[in-house]
Amino acid sequence: MSILKLKPSCKDYLWGGHRLAEEYGKEDIGGILAESWELSCHPDGPSRIENGAYAGNTLQEYIDRQGKEVLGIHCRRFRDFPILIKFIDAKDNLSIQVHPDNGYALQNEGQYGKTEMWYVMDAGENAFLYYGFKREISKEEFAQRIQEDTLLEVLNAVPVQKGDVLFIEAGTIHAIGKDILIAEIQQNSNVTYRVYDYGRVGKDGKKRDLHIEKALAVTNRVPILRDKSSYPHVADCDYFTVDRLSLDGSVMKRMEGFVAEESFASILFLSGKGTISSDEETLSFRKGDSFFIPAGSGSYRIEGICDALITTIRDKAGQVRIGIDIGGTDVKIGLVDVHHKLIASSIIPTQAERPAQELITEIGEQTKALLSRQCIALEQCMGAGVGVPGTVDRKAGTVMYSNNLRWENVPLAEMLGRFLPIPIQIANDADCAALGEAVAGTGLGYQNLVMVTLGTGVGGGVIMNHRVVDGSELGHMVIVENGEPCTCGRRGCLEAYASATALVRDAKRATGEDMLPEDIFAAASAGNLALKEVVDTYIRRLGVGIVNMINIFRPQIVLLGGGISQQGNALLDPIWEIVRTSCFGGEKSSLPELAVATLENKAGMIGAAALIYDAFQWNENEP
Repeated sequence: MSILKLKPSCKDYLWGGHRLAEEYGKEDIGGILAESWELSCHPDGPSRIENGAYAGNTLQEYIDRQGKEVLGIHCRRFRDFPILIKFIDAKDNLSIQVHPDNGYALQNEGQYGKTEMWYVMDAGENAFLYYGFKREISKEEFAQRIQEDTLLEVLNAVPVQKGDVLFIEAGTIHAIGKDILIAEIQQNSNVTYRVYDYGRVGKDGKKRDLHIEKALAVTNRVPILRDKSSYPHVADCDYFTVDRLSLDGSVMKRMEGFVAEESFASILFLSGKGTISSDEETLSFRKGDSFFIPAGSGSYRIEGICDALITTIRDKAGQVRIGIDIGGTDVKIGLVDVHHKLIASSIIPTQAERPAQELITEIGEQTKALLSRQCIALEQCMGAGVGVPGTVDRKAGTVMYSNNLRWENVPLAEMLGRFLPIPIQIANDADCAALGEAVAGTGLGYQNLVMVTLGTGVGGGVIMNHRVVDGSELGHMVIVENGEPCTCGRRGCLEAYASATALVRDAKRATGEDMLPEDIFAAASAGNLALKEVVDTYIRRLGVGIVNMINIFRPQIVLLGGGISQQGNALLDPIWEIVRTSCFGGEKSSLPELAVATLENKAGMIGAAALIYDAFQWNENEP
């Protein structure tokens, strides 16, 4: 095997000192030496190989020639080399900054986001760093404090000493304080958004750029818990696992390790001296040295006195589920983690006039592309859930009828499975939106809920005992006999009166103008009598439908979603009055809460992904 000794790429950022050159033997690049990138395939600062057949080559050139097998099986999910390891000598305070996550960085910067960890190698007597906020702040306060130079007042200042470890997830505002020496292991990214820089100027005599808008978009504005235990590791996440090695030369003077096919190993010596060897070679080391051992190399030994950090890549924890929300206008594709958090998403036009096979083919290809952009292997996906408008046979995976898509008897699960060979479950799209709100939105904590979506049509989803009630077409209950024609072919359906389409239609009848729903409500509130009558009638019709749902299902909460739900209390208050006075039993019965859904266009994707859990539970309970 080859143990590769690496030569770092050095950086002279203005806040740096001289310790890396003076104490750790790094190349003196003339004056300031702020960072040495010890293990790097990043084009902004690649490390080079010092020994063996590839001496003088960059680490990336070695990987290109040897093949990605040298990185290990667990690195297959990454498009590029996964990590970057560096020493940082902060003689002065670093800027207050934040790093984006993968989704935002890939979309806006063309590279990955950054989650990182710091190992404090040395710190001055009163050294501290900034790590998150003292308290939760709003986006508006965040922006105002940046503008007024009062941001430091709400940042969490953490005193540090030698041996401390901090884990900095993407989205955490942070800064290294002066008089601190750090070893940093991070994702392979150089994306940093500065929000405050003490008014300093760069080499060109101008103040360094700030990235306010991007920082506002990605920063987690709540306090961060420092205690992120990774026992038995120093740090452990989907991007890297870090272990500490300590040899005192007496009780512990030798360590034997093994590098399997799953991952390479990076060994960064923080102190001491000794030898690192395999059956084929022996190399000496001193503090500050960095070594790369390819995956599958087998046994190696370290002897001497040292503190070191050993970094490997483990398999991705937390399986991912795919959630697909097929609408009449757009298809939204999302990747959802085990905590029902949307990791990343993409959107494509439905173009409902095209054949089902063509649309399903594009959905399959775009889903694979999204997985690829996020460096997630299909094998890590538990399955895919699909929400589709219309009547579905969940067990067979077939869309029996969808007037919005012009589908009849389409074997959706089977057809999509040709592109995504994983478990696939389907359900009505409104059911998926309701399930999404139940597991991650306003409905969280309720066993029984009804959700009504007020969009182009009217959808309805019912959750009873935490489970989807299949086949509920709440938008197509008749509330006016022989009333307005509905898209389903009947007359008088709730959708024909309570959809955004119906509201726009009735407003045009009253005024002769084409208006948006929000403009109709605004004009009615401002005193337009004709539109006030339109809005009042709309609310009465919707109220009748909701009362019917309550009388049938007796939910704990009724949620309103879709664009019209954004009217908030202007909609909720009069509907509540209808519910209070019209439901069976009135206030003497158990009336549900009434609220607006909060997940907006994410609900369908999150709920569709949650079908995978729902399906597994259902199968387990089968006789």
